[in-house]
Amino acid sequence: MKRALITGITGQDGSYLAELLLAKGYEVHGVVRRASTFTTARINHLYEDPRESLTRLNLHYGDLTDSSRLAALLLKIVPDEVYHLAAQSHVRVSFDEPLNTGECTGLGTTRLLETIHRIGVPCRFYQASSSEMFGSTPPPQNEESPLHPRSPYAAAKTYAYWMTRNYREAYGLFAVNGILFNHESPRRGETFVTRKISRAAARIALGLQKRLYLGNLDAVRDWGYAPEYVEAMWRMLQADRPDDYVVATGTALTVREFLGHSFAHVGLDWQDHVEFDERHLRPTEVNALIGDASKAERELGWRAQVHGAELARLMVAADLAAERDDPVALPHDTAPTPRAAADVPVVRRP
Repeated sequence: MKRALITGITGQDGSYLAELLLAKGYEVHGVVRRASTFTTARINHLYEDPRESLTRLNLHYGDLTDSSRLAALLLKIVPDEVYHLAAQSHVRVSFDEPLNTGECTGLGTTRLLETIHRIGVPCRFYQASSSEMFGSTPPPQNEESPLHPRSPYAAAKTYAYWMTRNYREAYGLFAVNGILFNHESPRRGETFVTRKISRAAARIALGLQKRLYLGNLDAVRDWGYAPEYVEAMWRMLQADRPDDYVVATGTALTVREFLGHSFAHVGLDWQDHVEFDERHLRPTEVNALIGDASKAERELGWRAQVHGAELARLMVAADLAAERDDPVALPHDTAPTPRAAADVPVVRRP
């Protein structure tokens, strides 16, 4: 039985990755930050699943700013694979909190890599890199494209990317960078633009909301489906040698086009309901991110199946279903509406 450690397990990607690894027979350990409110909504359903295999999920309190705690967890768990997904991941927020973003997203990665190196855990390491690192580099972007970050978030991710490569080249760690382009799902946080759009389309159609306020509608993005992208993460750590891979669909939509597909799914014209709000603009914009994932297809056998238009409809459908059942519930595309879990630092079912 393989053992995996996931930082950021309570996020969109972490929840899908936990499901994938449990289905593959792994023992899964997740790191969560202690908070005064429950943060496990995306993974609570795993404890409600009656299958015996799902007794292999364990949660531990920890923080990327605490090297001693990271060392204690690694020595206790001794994982075969480490998936580092935790970060301050909101690009617009990173302009307001650049120091926190650098501390968590950049230096947090270095702390984890250095701890693995110093205590000698023989694990394979996945770093969640981002297409935002390419910034103003013209598309399509691949593994050889120059990096030109245009936000504190992108700069922190670029630092983490190079540190991962440095630990691979200097110390022989099996460390890889997954350069993931935008990937979404019904589990996407409500402050991210795709989920703001899908949720607003559903709520406006049901008479629960009147307007949606957005910033730049001309930004071009390569939007894929998160459950497919975590499969690519896993494949990177099963390869014979460590390397870096772009993960993308190769197709692109503007925010305006994503709006069109989303509102059309509920029979509405988005222009009747969306207004511009300059507060949502970034100080420096990234105009177009379109990935070339041919290397991942060639070497890992991975290829995206769900593209932007279908993704928009999928997300709106999930938000419609959730809003009809409970106007404040977080939609789960593969599980019932989650409930609060017991506030325990380590969860292991007997």
